[in-house]
Amino acid sequence: MKTLLHYLFLLCFNILLPAVHNQCIKNQQQSLLYLKKSLQFDLPSRLMSWNSSTDCCSWGGVTCTSNGHVVGLDLSLETISGPIPGSFTNFPNLRELDLSSNYISYIPGSFANLSNLRVLDLSWNPISDPIPGFFANFSKLTSLSLSGCQLNGTFPKEIFQVPTLQIIDLSGNFKLGGSLPEFPKNNGSLQRLILRQTNFSGSLPESIGNLKMLFRIDLFKCNFTGSIPSSLFSLPLLSEINLSYNQFSGELTFSNVSSNLVNLDLSFNNLEGQISVSIFNFQFLESLQLSSNNFNTFPFNGPQQLKYLTNIDLSNNSLLSLYNGTDSSYSSFPQIVSLNLAANNLTTIPYFLRNQSTLSSLNLSENHIQGKIPHWIWSSNQLDSLNLSCNSLVTLEPPLYNSTVKIVDLHSNQLQGQIPTFLPFAKYLDYSRNNFSSIPSNIGDFLTDTLFFSLSSNNLHGLIPASICNAPNIQILDMSNNSLSGMIPQCLTAIRDISVLNLARNNLIGTISNVEVSKDSSLEILEIGRNRFGGQIASHVLRSNNFYGGIECLNTNGTWPRLQIIDLAHNNFRGEIQGILWRTWHTMMVTEEGSQLTINGHELRRISINPLDRNSDRLVEVSLGFEYGISITVTNKGSEMNMVKILCIFTLIDFSCNNFSGPIPKEMGEFKLLYALNLSKNAFTGEIPSSFGNMSALECLDLSQNKLSGYIPPQLGKLTFLSFLNLSNNQLVGRIPTSTQFSTFPKASFTGNKGLWGPPLTVDNKAGLSPPPTVNRRPPNSGHHHEVNWDLISVELGFTFGCGVAIGSLVLCKRWSKWYYRAMCSILLKIFPQLEERIGIHQRHVHINQRWWRR
Repeated sequence: MKTLLHYLFLLCFNILLPAVHNQCIKNQQQSLLYLKKSLQFDLPSRLMSWNSSTDCCSWGGVTCTSNGHVVGLDLSLETISGPIPGSFTNFPNLRELDLSSNYISYIPGSFANLSNLRVLDLSWNPISDPIPGFFANFSKLTSLSLSGCQLNGTFPKEIFQVPTLQIIDLSGNFKLGGSLPEFPKNNGSLQRLILRQTNFSGSLPESIGNLKMLFRIDLFKCNFTGSIPSSLFSLPLLSEINLSYNQFSGELTFSNVSSNLVNLDLSFNNLEGQISVSIFNFQFLESLQLSSNNFNTFPFNGPQQLKYLTNIDLSNNSLLSLYNGTDSSYSSFPQIVSLNLAANNLTTIPYFLRNQSTLSSLNLSENHIQGKIPHWIWSSNQLDSLNLSCNSLVTLEPPLYNSTVKIVDLHSNQLQGQIPTFLPFAKYLDYSRNNFSSIPSNIGDFLTDTLFFSLSSNNLHGLIPASICNAPNIQILDMSNNSLSGMIPQCLTAIRDISVLNLARNNLIGTISNVEVSKDSSLEILEIGRNRFGGQIASHVLRSNNFYGGIECLNTNGTWPRLQIIDLAHNNFRGEIQGILWRTWHTMMVTEEGSQLTINGHELRRISINPLDRNSDRLVEVSLGFEYGISITVTNKGSEMNMVKILCIFTLIDFSCNNFSGPIPKEMGEFKLLYALNLSKNAFTGEIPSSFGNMSALECLDLSQNKLSGYIPPQLGKLTFLSFLNLSNNQLVGRIPTSTQFSTFPKASFTGNKGLWGPPLTVDNKAGLSPPPTVNRRPPNSGHHHEVNWDLISVELGFTFGCGVAIGSLVLCKRWSKWYYRAMCSILLKIFPQLEERIGIHQRHVHINQRWWRR
């Protein structure tokens, strides 16, 4: 008993003793204070609490031994920048140094003296130098983390030979490369080798099988080539292998496989051939990622050993038709949760799926599957997502169950008949690009949970069922590119939560003024182009709602602050466009300070009612995270182009091919963020507003085929970004501005204006000027438009006025005339002395006459 008590006393003494003596040595404290003074960092920082009045072992980020020596410094996230002082060498016992997530730009050579380091973390610093070779001298180093830096050069192979090293993390250094060395036998230290997103290349050495303690290897997105050594799969503790996005090739071979492998990712390589049945020997495998290779066979009827496997991705391979045996042939296949077989060469739906009771996500898209969609595929209560798009499926096999599936994608098949209604719980339904011919009249009653519903590009006829308005949660509805007729049900645009309504390219009739949107509508994109609508746009259309694009009428109080693109081209709109309309489109303007106007950080949207599908791609997310993109065509820089995923900074106004008349509003000059303006093929009159010179971002301006008159404003020469200009076929007159920008445009930009002259339309003569063109043998300005050259007139007026003053003074003032006469005589005699005799006689005669006149 006494021995036991004595043992407990010694144990407590040994435990408490470090706490009693765990006080910082004075010189260690001074070294820390000197280090603090030497470092450059921003406030706030833990280092501000370091002061001489407290024990340095209690300071934040400082770890001490029992005798007061500093052995650990955690200075991560301290905004340290500038040069790293050599005062780190004042801590010869330092074992752990964490300088991660700072602004350190290089590794100082003084670090070579930290020979006792076990852990060194310099990750997430802008270090752009090569890795110093002296790291290999840290014989006790266990962890080296340099991830997220900007290191370059090659990695010193000697560091791999450090016997104690357990973790190497070099991820995210895109310029750091080299090849992996041969690993010595019985290397029992390295546990994690993380080289993802680096420039390492070459082949994996077979000696990688010597890393018996390796737990994780991550070579994602490197440049490795060659075959994958089979020894890698035999490492006993290996749990995760990620070799994706490399250039590995050849066939996979497994021998003496590891029983602890959980995640295997070999996707996006050049592997080929058949996948061996020995892959099922990875007993604890949960995720198998083999997509984007060239595999042609997978043992779906392999042995039942993978009871933990839940995720298989074999998409983008060359898998052929799977074996279709009896139910017992596939009874041993594991019960999986997610299966992706997209983009292969399958011609039938794999029969083994009939026995999958836990399957939640199934993707068989982009194959060559023909015939029927079997009824049993809908029967599983676990299935949430089914993608059979881009195949050659024709019918749905009855009987159809009321499935609980939430995401169904059947687009781009050959399905026909009536739109199915057996999916009442689906949130996402894509039936587009099929041959469906009719919509059930009660379709809306089966869309109680639906958020996304697309029927575009089918052969649908008849009216739009009014019951579709009964879908309470629908946010995106696309019925475009069909043969639907009749009028748009007014209740459609009244659905409160609908964000996108696309009815373009149908045979719908009526007037656009019938398309009225409620005040509290969430509608963002309305596509009703290429139908058979008539009438004019009434002022109550689209008023007071949440659109990001559209048109505004004079008697409405709302604005369109987020308008990005408005495209009304190829319609029959007529009348004048009032200037007040343009002042409401803030997105195309800048603030008084000159910066772009932003509205609550929202992404810009737009509405198009153009029958030629001139709309841009806008993405609208619904609560499931799906995106709806409209990829269409706009006219920009004189040609039609497909705009896919258009940038939110792109702004465009296209009113071309209508009957708009009257003057162009000068307020358009406020659109300093507008990229493209197309007002061609209308009946606009008057002059081109000089305010157009303020649209500094303008790249495309098309005013052709109107009735514009007057001169081309010289202010347009200030538009340095203007790369396309078309002013042809108007009634413009005068000389084309001579700015550098205008000299780059072709002759076709100005043709069809009889009163217009100057390069590039006409060639200047040698004197640098061309005579103005004549119209009916008269200068173009001899009619109602008189061109006055005030520079010439001012010279003539000045000369005439000067002569009048001089001559008048000599005639009317005798004193001036006598002075002038004597001065001129004096000047002549100095130049021509021989005239003195003649002038002298004449002078005497004048003198006599003057005396007589005075009497």
